[in-house]
Amino acid sequence: MGEKKSKSEGTTAPARKKKKKAVAESNEIITLTNVSKAYSTGAPALKEVNLHINRGEFVFIVGDSGSGKSTLIKLLLRELTISDGYINVMGYDLSKIKHRKIPKFRRNIGIVFQDFRLLKDRNVYENVAFAQRIIHKSNKEIKKNVPSILAIVGLAGKYKAKPKQLSGGEQQRVALARALINQPTILLADEPTGNLDPKNSWEIMKLLEQINENGTTVLVVTHNREIVNAMQKRVVTLKKGVIVSDEEKGGYIDED
Repeated sequence: MGEKKSKSEGTTAPARKKKKKAVAESNEIITLTNVSKAYSTGAPALKEVNLHINRGEFVFIVGDSGSGKSTLIKLLLRELTISDGYINVMGYDLSKIKHRKIPKFRRNIGIVFQDFRLLKDRNVYENVAFAQRIIHKSNKEIKKNVPSILAIVGLAGKYKAKPKQLSGGEQQRVALARALINQPTILLADEPTGNLDPKNSWEIMKLLEQINENGTTVLVVTHNREIVNAMQKRVVTLKKGVIVSDEEKGGYIDED
């Protein structure tokens, strides 16, 4: 599969158009071909990574600290640019995307972080509504959409609460609601259960699974072995910037 993709790459405009068409036909929503990323120190963060993710997949990205997981997420968000190779997300060639188009590209990606990143001076409703205001939704739309998404994540009765009045699990649900309200095509969850107890961790993962079943492509970066092993989703394992395992129904493996 990887070799076929490489042949479709090229430096001419027609070759790039063929590549985008191939991605669409194969239902791929994320394509990395021979992607490398080196930082200014010269240290490689990713080395010749090939990764193909289809629309609607649920994928765990695992690996020890320094394996390249965070770099991968930043590349997918176009917070970083690749040093070499080819990367396409939702039809956007991220090595060639114009700076002015990046905000529009990111509107189709939801992101959930380990530390929630909520606005502490605003209540639950306003934290979620903020994501809609950024894309200039009308007040009428916001008043309809926010209560709807809060109900989905089980926080319909907490809309007036400030973040400090919520448990860790509830704060992560707010962050999830904010990530989902603009109906993203892809949801990236970076250690979403890192600050949660086991009960809340499983509740968040069930929500992510439900979101995936409704059609959203979900990528979860995690160190939680129990969850990865129990859920039996596709598991991509990184070690020192290289994919060492990619299993359809995998588990958390130790790479010595």
